Amino acid sequence: MRFHGTLYRALNPIYAREPMSGRGAEIYGGRFNRKGVPALYLSLSVMTALREANQVGSLQPTTLVSYEAHIEHVFDTRDGAALKSEGMNPSTLADPTWRDQMKATGEAKTQTFARRLAMAGYHGLLVKSFAPGAGEDDFNLVLWTWSDTPPSRLTLIDDENRLSR
Repeated sequence: MRFHGTLYRALNPIYAREPMSGRGAEIYGGRFNRKGVPALYLSLSVMTALREANQVGSLQPTTLVSYEAHIEHVFDTRDGAALKSEGMNPSTLADPTWRDQMKATGEAKTQTFARRLAMAGYHGLLVKSFAPGAGEDDFNLVLWTWSDTPPSRLTLIDDENRLSR
């Protein structure tokens, strides 16, 4: 599928000056990227982005940014047949033990799935949010490939250059 639209990300202020880097995910690993692999975890709504960034405890200081996205090759996890053809299912996507798997084997099942998709030419995947409080309509777009040019164009919306100040 293609994704064209606005995406949101709630950043730890430590990374606010690098909103295009994917560095945090690269350092720590994420549900859909192993350590050492940069990824951008973006949300389709502001509230989903805030939930994703503040999953533990009270709301912490957060920098909210938005992007205009034109991503051509996105795997849509809502397509059950496509998901099954890739050897994946919704319960494995949602499995909260992915961090334990990563520690035990070096790569969680969801990270292996994502690595295979990236090798097959997908720039990212559309997936339900698993953050506490997320509803059935809360989705994220996880990108492994992005740039300022097609076919995976992602543009930070900062017309007033606020992040450079």
